[in-house]
Amino acid sequence: MLDVGTQAPDFTVQDHHGKNVSLKDFRGKKVVIWFYPKADTPGCTMEGKGFRDDYKNFEDKNTVILGVSLDGVAGNKAFAEKYSFPFQLLCDVNREIALAYHAVKSAEDGYASRISYVIDEEGKILEAIEKVDTNSHSSDLCARM
Repeated sequence: MLDVGTQAPDFTVQDHHGKNVSLKDFRGKKVVIWFYPKADTPGCTMEGKGFRDDYKNFEDKNTVILGVSLDGVAGNKAFAEKYSFPFQLLCDVNREIALAYHAVKSAEDGYASRISYVIDEEGKILEAIEKVDTNSHSSDLCARM
């Protein structure tokens, strides 16, 4: 995990709509980056639905939600549409973000680890979460923001 207080690595990847997204686009807001192993699998779905259900509360706290997996645009788009996710899912097919944020050990890893980061308005890491409970992760995070 990256250390709290350090600068979060910037990135540019496509989201589930094929639009380029960079971390720097969100300066002035807090950002939650939640890594998930595979789109439309039980644990990832539960976690995503939590962020969906808490989305307005995060917005009220000036916080952006970004889901990240190694899935491509088509898989993440289907996942987002199936569950009406209002936030962006980032398609880290080249493992750029996962490597920078230690969600994979190597570029050959097939799945990202289920970890999360909270990044402050200036791009520094506020929180690094190595153990995630898919049932309560979103509500736990939202409650302490």
